[in-house]
Amino acid sequence: MLSPYILLALPGLTYAVCPYMDGNPALKPRDESDVNLSTHSDFLKQFTIDDTNSFLTTDVGGPIQDNLSLKAGERGPTLLEDFIFRQKIQHFDHERVPERAVHARGAGAHGTFTSYADFSNITAASFLNAAGKKTPVFVRFSTVAGSRGSADTARDVHGFATRFYTDEGNFDIVGNNIPVFFIQDAILFPDLIHAVKPSPDKEIPQGATAHDSAWDFFSQQPSSLHTLFWAMAGNGIPRSYRHMDGFGIHTFRLVTDSGESKLVKWHWKTKQGKASLVWEEAQVLAGKNADFHRADLWDAIASENGPEWELGVQIVDEKDALAFGFDLLDPTKIIPEESVPVKLLGVMKLDRNPRNYFAETEQVMFQPGHIVRGIDFSEDPLLQGRLFSYLDTQLNRHGGPNFEQLPINRPHVAIHNNNRDGAGQNFIHLNTEAYSPNTLNNGSPKQATQNTGRGFFTSPSRASGNLIRKASSTFADVWTQPRLFYNSLLPVEQQFVINAIRFEVSHLQSEVVKSNVLIQLNRVSNDIAKRVAEVIGLDAPAPDPTFYHDNSTSFVSIFNDTLPTIATLSVAVLASVKSEESLTQAASIAAALKSSCVTTAIVGENLAPGINITYSSADASVFDGIIVASGAKSLFTNGTSSTYFPANRPLQILVDGYRWGKPVGALGSATPVLQLAGATTTPGVFSGNSTDISNFVSAFEGGLKTFKFVDRFPVDTQ
Repeated sequence: MLSPYILLALPGLTYAVCPYMDGNPALKPRDESDVNLSTHSDFLKQFTIDDTNSFLTTDVGGPIQDNLSLKAGERGPTLLEDFIFRQKIQHFDHERVPERAVHARGAGAHGTFTSYADFSNITAASFLNAAGKKTPVFVRFSTVAGSRGSADTARDVHGFATRFYTDEGNFDIVGNNIPVFFIQDAILFPDLIHAVKPSPDKEIPQGATAHDSAWDFFSQQPSSLHTLFWAMAGNGIPRSYRHMDGFGIHTFRLVTDSGESKLVKWHWKTKQGKASLVWEEAQVLAGKNADFHRADLWDAIASENGPEWELGVQIVDEKDALAFGFDLLDPTKIIPEESVPVKLLGVMKLDRNPRNYFAETEQVMFQPGHIVRGIDFSEDPLLQGRLFSYLDTQLNRHGGPNFEQLPINRPHVAIHNNNRDGAGQNFIHLNTEAYSPNTLNNGSPKQATQNTGRGFFTSPSRASGNLIRKASSTFADVWTQPRLFYNSLLPVEQQFVINAIRFEVSHLQSEVVKSNVLIQLNRVSNDIAKRVAEVIGLDAPAPDPTFYHDNSTSFVSIFNDTLPTIATLSVAVLASVKSEESLTQAASIAAALKSSCVTTAIVGENLAPGINITYSSADASVFDGIIVASGAKSLFTNGTSSTYFPANRPLQILVDGYRWGKPVGALGSATPVLQLAGATTTPGVFSGNSTDISNFVSAFEGGLKTFKFVDRFPVDTQ
């Protein structure tokens, strides 16, 4: 049997403790005698295969040649007895497993979570019981609706699933980058996904909701409006996985060793800052680089600039579940952070890319049911359904019950239970008494309870009642919080939401669905309904003010803050191989930006020395800022043509960069090209002389921190 592993607490940082913490740590983690100390990478290393300086073999180890089939004569038929051919083809024919029904397209990375303090007074969870304690993690980011072959930048909710390989078993937070979900009851999940997936007759559109069935469902199930508004905003098209927050969505419980519990909401706070694309930019990226988000994560980690998030919780007394004007068990609601601040528990850093995508990112199988002592579920009906559904879908994908034995899914602690056999069984169990209770194996494996063996236990503060098939009356208001979200956005962000809804609804064919959409939008805001109606050719409805209010929260806007770091952002320096001045200056700009860990691509007509990328393959969508080097002006004259790149490509890069709100700039003799691109002397447009590169770059880095200069985008006149 392969030896599992356990991690010990490490001393480290100390932070202010949570106000709910008022005692001393109780029980300590159990001591397993059959575990070894190791790092997460070493744990997986035992399963790797290195083919360096080797000969081909069969799956059972016999050396072979497999590049020619066995035939009856030089020109004769291939023989059925060719076991080498059969093995190779049959294995290839079975290489794929069913892709995930949702969250099929994604990217993953390894890292470490470090606890800020001893939080034993609010949870018995071992990974949170000491300051500086480190726990290995694996995170998978994803889109929801599209297939594995869809584009990263499709407008969608994005998955944010985290596995903690704790010293008391695996714990998964299976969340999204949006804190709410479309439905309140898991029984509607098949309906939601059938509605948003491509039409079953023509398999169109892929990874998109701009079609009748999606909006028919949204308009008939208005609980979807809150999530829909988040997705129509910048949250649906993040700049990268690194630039988005994560949420556990549901209300969970933290439980102490003594059984005291609090209701909590999980939060991941990005330390890179929040940033998003704009819609046209995202559409272009989907065609120019469908792997944009996946490549960004990989490159950031490979450059030793792995992303970080702080894990926090909103903590609420059980008795206050209905104290905020809504039900905390409703997964379509948020608790405004002004009402309940997020208490930070620790920090996660991703610092290692997978060695094999299929073995790690594709085969990792998350479940909300992967919890550990000190954490418990709530009665949220969506969460309750997910507890069954995620286990069931993993059984379907793997074809058997032993998927937890795959290397990426194995806990790093000893496994002792009476589960046996099944397809793909990896372990050789030595215990012949696979039942409990028993005397022949001295009662082992023994029952781990709340007081013995640090076993998982369910919080005693659980609700019960008569059997009923009915939605809770406390879930009824599904319009107030979409309006709260909308009110909390900057005017230009509100315009982005309006434009996104206009785009989606203008694709609808059914006049009935269009009309129903307006009815629901009008219950959130008559202004939204009117502005959408203007574009889709329907009459604006009269106000329906039952749920109208002016409340807002400060923690949902993306564009009202600058980025805390510009590391791994990408800048294009547009140069010309015909101008030595431009090449020299481009190299100087790249060197100056490197000190801030900004990636610079020097663009030219061909891959001459000093050029990283050609104009034919460059596009504004893949860069966060654009600079024109002195000496490259001749490439920007209207009508410039070349067999090396499409007509006006250099100018188009600058024009698009400016239109999409990116910082743009030019130096020396290239400064006039800013006027050609329509880039006036507004914020985010930088110019300088050729001899003052240092000050120019410093100012431009400030523009990168702003990220998007949203004053360039028009807003409807009221």
